[in-house]
Amino acid sequence: MPLTPVLSRYWDEPESWTLDTYRRHDGYEGLQKALRMEPDEVISTVKEAGLRGRGGAGFPTGMKWSFIPQGDDKPHYLVVNADESEPGTCKDMPLLLATPHALVEGVIIAAYAIRAGHAFIYVRGEVVPVLRRLQAAVAEAYAAGYLGKNILGTGFDLELVVHAGAGAYICGEETALLDSLEGRRGQPRLRPPFPAVAGLYASPTVVNNVESIASVPPIIVNGIEWFRSMGSEKSPGFTLYSLSGHVTKPGQYEAPLGISLRELLEYAGGVRAGHRLKFWTPGGSSTPIFTDEHLDVALDYEGVGAAGSMLGTKALQIFDETTCVVRAVLRWTEFYAHESCGKCTPCREGTYWLVQILERLERGEGTDADLEKLLDIADNILGKSFCALGDGAASPIMSSIKYFRDEYLAHFEQGGCPFDPHQSTLMAGVHA
Repeated sequence: MPLTPVLSRYWDEPESWTLDTYRRHDGYEGLQKALRMEPDEVISTVKEAGLRGRGGAGFPTGMKWSFIPQGDDKPHYLVVNADESEPGTCKDMPLLLATPHALVEGVIIAAYAIRAGHAFIYVRGEVVPVLRRLQAAVAEAYAAGYLGKNILGTGFDLELVVHAGAGAYICGEETALLDSLEGRRGQPRLRPPFPAVAGLYASPTVVNNVESIASVPPIIVNGIEWFRSMGSEKSPGFTLYSLSGHVTKPGQYEAPLGISLRELLEYAGGVRAGHRLKFWTPGGSSTPIFTDEHLDVALDYEGVGAAGSMLGTKALQIFDETTCVVRAVLRWTEFYAHESCGKCTPCREGTYWLVQILERLERGEGTDADLEKLLDIADNILGKSFCALGDGAASPIMSSIKYFRDEYLAHFEQGGCPFDPHQSTLMAGVHA
């Protein structure tokens, strides 16, 4: 399956982030076309194209927009979730660095469609270069008349604010993000009401991922049939796959949904020389892991789901045979325990105890009972916590024990990590 560079097609041009470069590549043509359409027509175009949210859950974007009640005399808000902070997930930041105007144009079209007068881009505060580049792009758009009052003489007004978050993984959860935007501590809200009914400032709000919104202008310019000519029936279009870890050429690979890891690895030069694939994540560290037997799984929402994981953010972390599964899972679990907001008991208590048990197992001091206790705690978190952070912490543990139980057992049978050259001769050849 060939790559389909759309969002990334001129990332390698000098000063790809400027308004001039963006305009040379059909920049803001989608906006001009959208402003000649009725807002509902824009929504139905995105709906019929089949664009699904690129932030993890894969919810249909046009459907999300159509949930906003119209004629309610309340202000409507568009919020872009650019708080990318899951281990392995790294598509939104390169996109914002290379072509911030792709997002800005998408924001204006989306705001017009849902009849919002204010839009916010919530960016992770640590990524200062991205923040500056985005602010510069927004300033360029204001100066060119694409933002502000009476955009392109159509009578449509839009104020766009770039907001720097204070750096918490939980703020990537849409309702925690809204609380943070309002100046409160970022913690998930009880739903219902959903953001479409009572979101930012208790008003109807759409929260979308960066890549979802940036994909809108090409759909408006090129049409529904063009978008549907890529990908699969239920997961149409193109998307960014982020390959990291033990690959020869890590990076962003923009391809049709439904491509397999085997095909992507061909573009990325395969697993690093002299090594073989051991396990990988299809959608970042919060998705159940896959092994080399899943190389031909279609990387779309249905294919990955049927194989027992989630497509998530399409963050393909590749690990070769030198990696200790237990240690990798421990590192992820430490992250989730650290980032848990503490609002709900299953996640707050569960992630703490998962780390304690995994540390013991990794040191080789565990028992069979610890493995069962690990699964028991993970089961108490999965689907029972306030938001998806708990699920993200449980998924790698349950899936790694499913595929690599022997490796967990080897730790306490040998009194330490079999992959540690100081404790065992098992991997001596690899570390020599």
